[in-house]
Amino acid sequence: MLVLLVIFMITVPVIQSGIQVQVPQTHNTKALTQNLLVVSVTRGDNVYIGDKITNLRTIAADLRKQMAGRKQQAIYVRADEHVSWGVLARVMDAIKSGGLTSVEMVTQPYDHSFAPPASK
Repeated sequence: MLVLLVIFMITVPVIQSGIQVQVPQTHNTKALTQNLLVVSVTRGDNVYIGDKITNLRTIAADLRKQMAGRKQQAIYVRADEHVSWGVLARVMDAIKSGGLTSVEMVTQPYDHSFAPPASK
């Protein structure tokens, strides 16, 4: 069976549940205001579901427990912009390996007030 994982770039508050993550800035974002199931990867490569630490061995089972009874089945991954691609890929793989395929990446919009002046 071919599983298609579609990752959308979205934006939610940068600090959620007290876990500090500076997500990358992108041009294509949309605001979300609902109660979301968020996986955070910190600069120190710690992985959290909400505000509870987890690990790659148990993340899929932990997420399935959190998803029980929820209407919203999407999982939102916030990774600090300094997290290596390898770490993020392993987190995403652990989530997908558990059969969870509705995964979206969280970013924040560019802050154009601090943009460098246009060149002449």
